[in-house]
Order: sequence, then structure tokens, then C-alpha cells
Amino acid sequence: MIRKQPNMNVGAALLFVIFCLLFFVLIFRFVSIQVTGEAAGQPLAAKAQKNYNKQGILEAKRGTIYDRNGEVIAEDTSSYTIVAILDKKMKPNYVADKEKTAAQLSKYIDLSESEIYRILSKKDLFQVEFGRAGKDISLQTKSEIEELELPGITFVRESKRFYPNGIFSSHLIGYVDTKDGETTPVGQLGIEKSLNDILTGKNGSIQYESDLWGYLLPNSEEKITPAQNGKDVYLTLDKKIQTFLEDALNQAQEQYSPKKMVAIVADPATGEILAMGQRPTFHPKTREGITDTWLNEAVEVSFEPGSTMKVFTLAAALEENVLNLNETYQSGSYKVTKNSPAIRDHNKVGWGPITYLEGIQRSSNVAIAKIVNEKLGFDTYREYLTKFGFEDPTGIEIPNETGGNIVYNYPLDKITTGYGQGTAITAIQQIQAATAIAGNGTMLKPHIIERIVDPNTKETVEKTKPETAGKPISEDTAKKVREVLETVISSPKGTGHEKYNIEGYEVAGKTGTANFTENGAYLHGEKNYVFSFLGMAPADNPQLIVYVAVQQPDIEVSSDGSKPVSMIFKQVMKNSLQYLSIQPSETEASKTIDIPDVTGKSVEQGVGALNELGANPVVLGNGTKIDKQLPEKGQSLLEGEKVVVLTDGEITLPDMTGWSLRDVMKVANLANLELNVSGSGYVTKQNLQVGTALKDGDYLVIHLQKPDQVAEEEVEEEVTEGG
Repeated sequence: MIRKQPNMNVGAALLFVIFCLLFFVLIFRFVSIQVTGEAAGQPLAAKAQKNYNKQGILEAKRGTIYDRNGEVIAEDTSSYTIVAILDKKMKPNYVADKEKTAAQLSKYIDLSESEIYRILSKKDLFQVEFGRAGKDISLQTKSEIEELELPGITFVRESKRFYPNGIFSSHLIGYVDTKDGETTPVGQLGIEKSLNDILTGKNGSIQYESDLWGYLLPNSEEKITPAQNGKDVYLTLDKKIQTFLEDALNQAQEQYSPKKMVAIVADPATGEILAMGQRPTFHPKTREGITDTWLNEAVEVSFEPGSTMKVFTLAAALEENVLNLNETYQSGSYKVTKNSPAIRDHNKVGWGPITYLEGIQRSSNVAIAKIVNEKLGFDTYREYLTKFGFEDPTGIEIPNETGGNIVYNYPLDKITTGYGQGTAITAIQQIQAATAIAGNGTMLKPHIIERIVDPNTKETVEKTKPETAGKPISEDTAKKVREVLETVISSPKGTGHEKYNIEGYEVAGKTGTANFTENGAYLHGEKNYVFSFLGMAPADNPQLIVYVAVQQPDIEVSSDGSKPVSMIFKQVMKNSLQYLSIQPSETEASKTIDIPDVTGKSVEQGVGALNELGANPVVLGNGTKIDKQLPEKGQSLLEGEKVVVLTDGEITLPDMTGWSLRDVMKVANLANLELNVSGSGYVTKQNLQVGTALKDGDYLVIHLQKPDQVAEEEVEEEVTEGG
């Protein structure tokens, strides 16, 4: 008989007790979970819901930026990244046939078949991508790859900002970028930055039930919160005019390699900016060139404008009715106070006694200094600087705009401000002030936003209207200023003559050449200037204002500084006027007249008869009766051509500046002078002073120059004193 050991009974009893306790704990836990629905303080239903309920983001589309005519400037587009699933657990949705997949994909992405196979052969990875070659796949390429039905090949959709015009007013438009840790792109510059809140939409969401692999379960309910897309922005820019401007800047950059350029085209009737460009610039997609400058030169940089400032000094004097343009003054140099240094005209010596009209045409600093000091007065002129808006930012819808820096402490500061030295203003401030000159005297605030539209409802939520920034001058004054500025271009004495003429259109404008500082000191040298031009056309009723400034172009002599400026201005202005269907001025054909015989008549009768026919009589001598004439009776000449008549009195030499050699020879023949000629073109110098009494056989020496040479020399001289 086998006896049971007592220890075995005790062990069995202990095991029984332990199993009973465990069973009791399990039963208790099960009942507890059933009753409370929680485990470890966490609701199990919620955790299960979290595992099987998926939530996706419905991305909002960033608003599109258009030009004034609805042409796309910046928009969101979809791009795709290729992803290959390698995990066999995803069967059948994984890459099983690597050779076939590599061979097919190599036809669509920029990778060799062997390299794609190498990537697909990586071990222990759930999925792989194909680097740069597999990113930014277009929708068309994506569709073509999907038609191949390659197992395991899928796509991840991404939204990117697309700038279809490339370099296109880049500093004004700006660009977007995604900050670290964020998924929504943010505007970093220009309109993209200043209107970021308007352009940025609000993402939506979608909730749905899925299986373990994330696939939508049949008959599951979806909860969708729609995305709210960003607003669309229509700019005042005109794509065509902006393209004209970009092309002109490119040409100037290629030919002259300036350090900087800025140009603006505006509509003076509304204040709308039609084009704005600069160099250096950058490509908004690649960011190439962005490190050269972050600044929008037109609104963020103030600089000494040079003689374009004379436009507004002239306007102030005419508005105050203190300036007679036909009054003469002594050009050359001027001291505002006894102890102040003399300011000089850009040719150092001036042109003798000339009218203020000629002084404006020649860009005389002395004329402007006398106007500011003796005509207007310092206090009155200072008020006009405020009226023309040269202190405060204009308020244009571009970030980081700066205002002007008016230096107006001492008498010398005040007169140099009158011709654009010492005081610094921005290009956009000059455009704003010029709207008063081009229009009815009312100054308009510049705008770049035309309207803002809700893309869902197509309703305009905001529209910009012309906004008055002041009325510094009257309509009559504005007209007078334009008439004077037109002679700066049309008169042989004008600094803008020839260089800024546009065939078929009358241009009113003013050249400018200004020093600029570096490390607090003015730079010197042939090219170390900012050459500029502020012009409007047609002169009698301007439809466009164009401002161009070029800094430090690669030129041999300073007189060439006007070449890149005029090239940009003329190309942009002419193309834009024609594009806008602004008709050229009607020019009448020159009338031919037959010269009558006026010899033997009194000077009064003969001159009257010639004037009536449309000739331009020039009287030699102080007599009362006409002895000779050239051209003689019966000869034909164009209307307005000179007819020189010799009287029976003492003969004195007239001012022949601007005369043709043909007209000079008429005087030499009638007065029996020995004529010596140098150069070709029109008279710029004569050896005998105006009013000199002439005798038979006197020597008359004249120097001729072509109009473009005259303009170049005057611009070259102008740079020394800010002409």
C-alpha cells in the first residue's frame, strides 16, 4: 500500500487556492471592464474608436494672385511624390516584381533602371522614395504611371506655389515658404507676405472608419468639415507692360551691368501701378538671386533724386505765381549767404544771362537756387515738400515701405534740396508726386491691389478706388509744368533732347543725375552716380508715368549714363502706349512757302509780311529800312525757317545758339563776314559776343555739335552738381 506524503497535499491545496484567486481576479476584472467600460482609467471604446476611426486633413488652397486682366501671377498647384511600398505584409499592394517596376519607372523619372532597382531592393523598409527625381511629378505623368498598374507604386500629393512668369516683379510679388515644424506655407516677401492672412485659407477635415490597414470600411459614415480656400487677389499690374519692363531691364543689365536699377510705370488717372521691376532680382521658385538683395528698391530705399526734384520746385513756384519764366538771371554760380560756399551750374560757368525757362531746360542749379531762396522763400518751399508727400510713406500695399529724409536745416541744405541733393526720397514717392503734375493737380495715392475676390462665391469682398493724397497745385499749374517739361525734351537746349524723344508722341519729363554715398562719403568717378528720368506721355494729356533710375552702370564716361536710362524709358513707354491703343499725335506736314521780296520796305512792313506767311524773320541792324534779304525773292523754304533781313543801320551779331549752318551762312553773307566752322550739327559756341557791332571782313568762328552730343556733354557736366 502506497502512502501519500503530507507535503503533496499541502502543495496541491496551495495551487488550488492560487488558481481560484487568479480566476476570481480575472472574473472581477472582466465584470469591472464590462460595467465601467474602462481599463487603467482609459475608456476602451474611445481607444477602439481611435484605432479604427481615421481623420484626414482637407488642405485649403492658397489664394491665387492675378494681374489686372486675370492673368495668373502666382497660384497653388498639385505636385506628386512617387512612393514604393516594399513590405510584403501589404500584399498585394507591394512591389513584388522589382525588375519590371524599375524598367517601367525609368521611362518616366530621371533615374536609370539599375538605380531604381537598387532603391527597390533595400531591406527591412516599409516604403522608399526616389529622391529629387521622384518629386514634383506632374498630374499628367502621375496619370501615365497609374495606367501601368504597377503594384506597390503610389503617390503622395503635395501643394506647391507656382509662378508661371518666372522673374516677374519678384520683390513686389514675393514668395512663400514653410517654416520648420509647420505645414502651411507662409508669405515671406512682397504681396505674399503683406496679404498672407487674406491669401491663406483654413484647412478642413474628414473623419471615417477604416480597417487595420487604413482602408475605408464599407457603409461607414464620413464626417467632413470643408476647407475654406484663401481669397484671390487681383493686382493693378498689367502682365504685358510688366513684360515690357522686365525685357528692357534685362537688356540694360546685359549691356551696362549696373549695380542697381529700379523702374515703375503708373496710371496718373488712378494711381495704379502697372509695372514695377528692379535689378538685382530673384526667381520666386528657385530663390536664385534672393541673397543679392531682400529689399524692394522702389519702396524700401530712399536716395537723393537729383534733378528730377526740380519738377516739383518748378511746380511750387508756378503755383505761388512768383516765377516769370521769361525773366532773365545770371547763370553760373550762386551764394545763398555771404559765407556759404557757392553752388554752381553743372558746366561750372553757366550760359550767361538766360531766362528761367532756359535754365529749367538746361537743368541749371542756379535757377533753382534763386527760385527757392528769392522767389518762393524757404518757409513756403518747405510747405510744398510736405504737400507733395516727400516726408511720409505713401501707404502702398507693400511691406516695409520707408519715407523720405528731408534735410532742411541750413540755407545751403534748403537750396540743394530744391535741385535734389542732400534730401533723400523713394522712387514711389516721386511717382505719387508726379500724378499731380500729370493730372489736374490732384495727387493720388499709389495702389497695387485692384480687388480681392472670394473664390467660392466669386464675390468681390474688397475693391480699391482712386484715393486722393492731396492737391498741391492747381490744374492750370500742372498744365504749365508739363509744357515746360515738354521743352526739356523738344528744345535743343534741353538735357533730355533727342535721348527721350518718342516718335509720334510728345514726352514731358526731367533728367536727373545724383551722387550717392557709401560709408558716409560721396563717391566720385565717371560711373558712380544714379542716373534717372521721370517722364510722362502724351505731354498734353498723360496716360502713363514712367520713372527709371540706374545706379553705377558700366560706362566709360558719365555722359553715357543716360543711355541705359533712355533705353529703358523709351522702350517701355512706347510699347505701353501702343499696347494701350493710345494714338500718336497727329503731325501736320511741313508747309512750303515762297519768299516775297521785302527789300525797300520798312522793317515793320517786311517783318510783318514774313510773319504772316509763316517764316521766321531775323533782323540784322538797327535801321528802319530793309536793304537785303536771304533767301531771296522767289525761293522756297519750309514754314518756320529763318529769313535774315539786313537793315540800313549798324549791324550787330545775334545769338545763334541752336542755329543750323545754313542759317549762319545767311548772316555771314549779308554782313560780309569771314566764317570759320568746326564740327557739325547746330551752333553751340560763337567767338563774338551777342550784340557785337560787325564790320566787313570780321572773323566769325562757330562750333557745331549734333543734338545728342550736346545732351551727352550736358549730362556729363550735370553730374558734378546734381543736374
